[in-house]
Amino acid sequence: MPTRAAFEIGDRQVAPGTRAVVELPVSQMPDHTPVTMPVHVVHGRRDGPVVFVSAAIHGDEVIGVEVVRRLLRAKPVERLAGTLLAVPIVNSFGFLNHSRYLPDRRDLNRCFPGHPSGSLAARLAHLFMTEIVQRSTLGIDLHSAAIRRENLPQIRLTPGNERLAELGRAFGAPVMLQSKLRDGSLRHAAEDVACDVLLYEAGEGLRFDEYAARAGVAGTLRVMHRLGMIAARGVPHRKARPFVSERSSWLRAPLGGLLRTYRTIGDYVTEGEVLGAVADPAGDVEQEIVSEMEGIIIGRTNMPVVNEGDALFHIALTPSESVAEAVVDEVSAQREAPPLFDEDEII
Repeated sequence: MPTRAAFEIGDRQVAPGTRAVVELPVSQMPDHTPVTMPVHVVHGRRDGPVVFVSAAIHGDEVIGVEVVRRLLRAKPVERLAGTLLAVPIVNSFGFLNHSRYLPDRRDLNRCFPGHPSGSLAARLAHLFMTEIVQRSTLGIDLHSAAIRRENLPQIRLTPGNERLAELGRAFGAPVMLQSKLRDGSLRHAAEDVACDVLLYEAGEGLRFDEYAARAGVAGTLRVMHRLGMIAARGVPHRKARPFVSERSSWLRAPLGGLLRTYRTIGDYVTEGEVLGAVADPAGDVEQEIVSEMEGIIIGRTNMPVVNEGDALFHIALTPSESVAEAVVDEVSAQREAPPLFDEDEII
């Protein structure tokens, strides 16, 4: 007989060794259609940590939704120690409307910890905090770049948090970037209730990216293995050791016009290297975009029409050229890998 207690969430109890989808009530649409936040609970027979994996806090960031879908079907999760709380869509309003925001134009990731009688965003944030975060010992929050931008798979780390640094290395994304906590963010609110959160960034809003999805699933499984939640069988090995970048910088458009890019995400660039050029439509005025530092491009715009001051290339400072070359080789191999069609090869 199972010795673990049932996992309580909402008005449900999930027995050890079982799965359940718990619909947490959020609100009603203006036509009284009920809105819920589905939480997929995998409650193992054996003791272990409680980990949440969340996606689509920004409704247009769909890569995380695919990561959660694959994670729930990954074979290592079938025999779990501890409890997994998987929330594929936190902001269903934005998801349905292809929007980053809630209907009131609020950014949910600036509204934590929320309030039970506040705005719609505040109420949703409060629900997520009380039902998910406060029941968890660790979270993995999945994001992508905004629409018309693209991010290399990367982990954002709270500076000085050694536990997160260790788990970030286990995740195995090409880059780990030190990132300060922002007021109102999920990471900030979760830290206040002693729940560390790894933030994963990859791909582009409203776009599917196979490499970003694979890296997200593989990294999440590696973290769960490091926590003792799953066995090593079926968990992908890291090909290259990720590097921690303590500084990054955006290169911005010096003038408005048409952008031509010569380098892309995952490329290693040197100080003084030309990454692209912006010209007016007639070609009378043109200015090159020159890298101001040595590093790896971890983000870039996909828009060919830019305004003066628009962010174009996001470059992370690298510790050494040899480290950068290893990361670049691994990124190139993964981006060129064929897409998966067999659900048995879920990552």
